[in-house]
Amino acid sequence: MIRLASSSITRAELLRVAGIPFIQESIDYDEDSIVATSPKNFVYQATLGKYRVNFEKFGCADYPLLVADTVVTAQGKILRKAKDEAEARAILATQSGSETDIITCMIYKTPRLELCDISITRYFFNPFEPSDIDRYMQSGEWRGKAGACMVEGFCKPYIREVRGFESTAMGLCTEVLKRFL
Repeated sequence: MIRLASSSITRAELLRVAGIPFIQESIDYDEDSIVATSPKNFVYQATLGKYRVNFEKFGCADYPLLVADTVVTAQGKILRKAKDEAEARAILATQSGSETDIITCMIYKTPRLELCDISITRYFFNPFEPSDIDRYMQSGEWRGKAGACMVEGFCKPYIREVRGFESTAMGLCTEVLKRFL
């Protein structure tokens, strides 16, 4: 049993599908103060911040602690969670027809082990259809998603090529985590 220090429904589902027993509870961490020059640095700082506040609250003696964060990047831009529909549309325009990297960092801590992993999955997207973007905006599924991106949903029919694990793109590289359990 591990403690997933994340409120992400998608991360919880990834653990369920991977057959990893967990409890889910977390302390929020404010990412808005992070200043980073690269996507990898940003996602590492965000994960480390989440790790610190959750380790202080929960430790890892009762259950191993797992924290993660994800960032999307395309055309040299860090694409964070959209604050509103206009920002989500602009973020999707950046990814449309582009090479897009989804970077997930996780920290897994037990009393004897500390794992820090940064995994990248690269997608090559065909151009997004405006009518599909409209439906996606109306669905609200883009809310709370790094880069407004859902490779398992909206983006799936536009994937021309993928390099890496889908779990990384969904927020937690379970393929790497399972090796250390």
